[in-house]
Amino acid sequence: MNDLPPDLPRLRTLRTWHAMWVERLDLAIAAAEQQEAEQRRGQERRPPVPDWMLEVGIGAGKPPVAVHVGGCHMSGKRVRGISREEARRALADGVQACTHCRADTELGVLE
Repeated sequence: MNDLPPDLPRLRTLRTWHAMWVERLDLAIAAAEQQEAEQRRGQERRPPVPDWMLEVGIGAGKPPVAVHVGGCHMSGKRVRGISREEARRALADGVQACTHCRADTELGVLE
């Protein structure tokens, strides 16, 4: 039942070794807790998803490429939030509606 060494020097060595591992575990737990807290704060402070987004292209003037419903998974990295009226105006000016989220249908503007 007792598989520990009987002598004091080896018991102290084991105690030191285990204390070292407990300290390492405590540091790892603290780091994981801090990371989770930072992620939670980031989620809480994230701005809301806009209702409509305008995707722009690359190059001089960054011409508009597509209108998306807010949160569309097909929108690229070059998007900005726009109002409902700006989205309708962009579609009326010939900007394509996203073929996945169908912003034109959502806005009631059919091409």
